[in-house]
Order: sequence, then structure tokens, then C-alpha cells
Amino acid sequence: MNAPVRAAGTKPKAFDVAQVRADFPILARQVHGKPLVYLDSAASAQKPQAVIDAISRTYGHEYANVHRGAYYLSEMATRAYEDAREKVRLFINAVSPSEVVFTKGATEAINLVAHSFGRAFIKAGDEIVLSAVEHHSNIVPWQLLRDATGCVLTVAPMEPDGSFNLEAFAAIIGPKTKLVAITHVSNVLGTILPVREIAALAHAAGAKVLLDGCQGIVHQPVDVQDLGCDFYVFSGHKLYGPTGIGVLWAKAALLDAMPPYQGGGDMIESVSFAKTTWAPAPAKFEAGTPPIVGAIGLGAAIDYLNSIDRAAANAHEEDLLRHAMTALAQVPGVKLIGTARHKAAVQSFVMEGAHPHDLATVLDRSGVCVRAGHHCAQPLMDLLGVSATTRASFAFYNTHAEVDALVAALRRAQEVLL
Repeated sequence: MNAPVRAAGTKPKAFDVAQVRADFPILARQVHGKPLVYLDSAASAQKPQAVIDAISRTYGHEYANVHRGAYYLSEMATRAYEDAREKVRLFINAVSPSEVVFTKGATEAINLVAHSFGRAFIKAGDEIVLSAVEHHSNIVPWQLLRDATGCVLTVAPMEPDGSFNLEAFAAIIGPKTKLVAITHVSNVLGTILPVREIAALAHAAGAKVLLDGCQGIVHQPVDVQDLGCDFYVFSGHKLYGPTGIGVLWAKAALLDAMPPYQGGGDMIESVSFAKTTWAPAPAKFEAGTPPIVGAIGLGAAIDYLNSIDRAAANAHEEDLLRHAMTALAQVPGVKLIGTARHKAAVQSFVMEGAHPHDLATVLDRSGVCVRAGHHCAQPLMDLLGVSATTRASFAFYNTHAEVDALVAALRRAQEVLL
């Protein structure tokens, strides 16, 4: 795995979980009179003070609209907004900042590709391949495209332990395959998919590859050139940044060939009532006033991540996951869902006799925050034969003591629910 790409001159500080926790003010609070144990970072991560400060400073002292103002504040905001784009470029090792499109989230980024690339280049009878573990955001846009164009959706299977069957995937890919849209890391199972191998097989068949990186970029370094994909999407709020900001990375040639997703201000070169010509990417795909402060906040989150030893932070998450899997498996009636060998720090489970929603509600009384439901992955729930799961997802700010608090709360919940 490649080391994360850093801006020149930056050096990460040694990883210390206590010091990291001090950077996240919300972690010091209590819930229901108990210390907060936040185990729902796969849904949305907490924010370090540096991100909060960057957002507050921008709104309080540096705010103006970008790109069109010939005055100091606008120039300052424009510089900060475009600096954030460059920070993303470095973070994912893109070739050029023009390959980085800001969206309101990963969902919009996937919809952008489905609408712009899909309607331009995918026709009736063409095939899009998904996996059985996809989030709804990487299913529904392609269904809309299928209904509009007559293309075909094919689903690559999943093994019982949640691992990805590369041989079965290779058998599915064929001359009609035009796009593989697949997750980097499952938000339910934590499975890390073999995305480099998937991309190589897809490209050998002449297909493009989109990776949903919402969970992948959080738990491991991402180098889009090394991954070999054509599109990579992720959201800011899972990466310790604000909501309302996402990223679509795409190869420059694809962005150049794709028509705009939306029309409006700032995405044009010239407008008349007879004809409009488009600005080059990324402006072509950023119609209207962009998520200015969201982008600046995402840039601050990337700065924060670059300030810590991410290799050590990732190792800490892996250690938390091992501890959690071992401890949860020892709770009577608990069954782990997703035990693939290659996993990120996400663990789903069910408890015999307790509905996941009831279980999460009782755990909350102990200050433990977990997610319960189908996790926007109903087709996966159907394959697993369950209506819902409880999910604990870990970040580098979590501790072994919090895993133990989860397990203790589960044992208390059994006394209440069973």
C-alpha cells in the first residue's frame, strides 16, 4: 500500500490517541450522564477543532462568493477554495486539480457520473456491473440510468463471510460491460475489495471503473493513479470534514468528453439565447455558487489528517477492530456479520432475540452510539437473510476502553431486552 501523498514540507506528529481525542471537542461530553462512546463514524465522523475553527473563521472573517469578485474578500475566498482543491489533489495523488470536482456529497458525485457519462456513453444493451455489497447511492443512480437507456445491471456476488469473489467477477465481465461501479470498502461489512484487480479486469474488457471511496479513503491511503480507476468519489463528512461537500475525481479526458450535469452560472464560457459554450472542467460541473465553506472545511480536515501519522492511526483502527471482533464474539447470542480477512474498522452484528433498533436504543442509555438498520444496503440485507444489523464503526479517536464499554453495554442490554 502506498504512503499518503503529503504537501511539501509537512511532517506528521507521532500518533497518540489521547492527544488525538483532545482535538475533537465533542468527545469530552456526556450523554445520559455517561461518557460519550461514539461508534458511528461510518455514518458521519466527528470534527476536529481545526475544522471547526476553519469554518468559523471563514464565515466570521473571510467570507465572500468566489471566482467573480474583483475585491479583496472575494479574491481571498477564491484562493482558499481553490487551495482546497489542490489539497484534495495531493491527498489522492491526482495529476491535476482540474480533475477534482467539488459536489455536495458522494451521492451527487455518483449521480453526476450516471447522468453525464452514463447518458452520453452507455446505450441500450450495454452492461453496468455492481457488487452485492453496494450502498443505495451506488445502486439507485444506475437503476435510473437503466430505466432511461435500456442498459443492463449485473451484480457480482459476495461470499458468505462478506469477501469478494474475484473469479466470479472475472466471469461476469464481458464485451458488453461498459462500466464497473463498485465500493472500495463496504459500509456494512467493512470488507476491503480488491479494487486494483477489479480495475485491471474491467479495463481489459474495455470498461471504465468508478469506485465509491466513502469508506475506503477514511481507513487507508488513496492514490487514484495507483488504483487504476477512472472515477473516484468520496464525501467530506466521513473524512472528518463538514457535511455538504463531496469530491468527484475523474481522469481529465473523461471530464473533457462528458457534457455538463447542471446548467447555471460559473460553468459557462459564454452565453447567448442562441447558444452556450461550457467552461473547461472542473468549472463545467460546478454550476452556481459552489460549497465554498464546505470545501475550505474539507481542506482543513485534510490538513489535520496530514498532521498525524496516518499509518499509525490506521494500525490503531485495525487493532480496535481485532479487539472488537474478539470481544463481541464472546457475548452470548451475538453473531458477527462480515468476517472477511481483509476488513476496515467496521463491524456489524445481530443479537438473538433483540431487534437492532431496540438494541441501539438501549445502548444509547449507556452513552454508546451505534447505527442500527439496513445501512442503506437493503439488497445486501436480503442476501444476508436479516432485516437489519447493529453496526459499530471505529475511527482513530476511539479506544480499547470504548470497545469494552460497548461490550459491557451489550451485556446490560441483554438483561433489559431478553
